[in-house]
This record gives sequence, C-alpha cells and structure tokens, in this order.
Amino acid sequence: MNLQESGEMYLETILVLSNKNKDVRSIDIARYLNYSKPSVSRAISLLKKDEYVVVDSKGYITLTEKGKQTADMIYDRHSSLSAFFESIGVSKETAAQDACRIEHVISDETMNKIKELMNK
Repeated sequence: MNLQESGEMYLETILVLSNKNKDVRSIDIARYLNYSKPSVSRAISLLKKDEYVVVDSKGYITLTEKGKQTADMIYDRHSSLSAFFESIGVSKETAAQDACRIEHVISDETMNKIKELMNK
C-alpha cells in the first residue's frame, strides 16, 4: 500500500505520542490532531489492516516495525525541513506548518539535497 498523507500523519502522531507516553489510544490521537473519534478509529483500522500498527485488547496502539520505519522517515523529514526553513529566516511556527505540508510530497532527491546542504 502506498500510504496517503493522512496515513503518514497518523503514524507520525503515534510516534510522537508514544515518545511522550508509552501508551497511545485512539482518544489520544483524536485529541492531539483535533479529529473526531470515528475518523481516528477508521484510520487506525486501515493502518492495522495494512500492518502499520497493532491494537491490543485494551485498545493500546503500537507501531509495527514497518509502521515505525515509515513514522521515523516522516518525522525526520519534518524535523529536517523545519530546521532548514528556520535557518533561512522563517519563523519557528511557520517553518513547522510548512514542513508538515511538504514532508508528505517532497521527493527523496530534494530531501537528500536539503539534508546535504544542512550538514555543510
């Protein structure tokens, strides 16, 4: 499955929440993203079906290895893009917002070149 932007956002959110608190539930994701519980439940069902997450009997959501790899990649893109935008004078808030939109569509080639530039 080629994950859509929304799926990537959910995986990144699960990663961020799990780094703050070991246990992540649908309600936590709904609050964090300000989405309805039914929307989150539907998305989690799709991510579960495609083996990006597992949900235990108590409703706790954990990233699979596949899900963690994808979430790590998206989070790395977000962090790198935010840092790049801030380095050229964009405000922290705008940099984070723009990074959130761009992280899902930027090519690997362009992302790698931005990282190379940032590492110089």
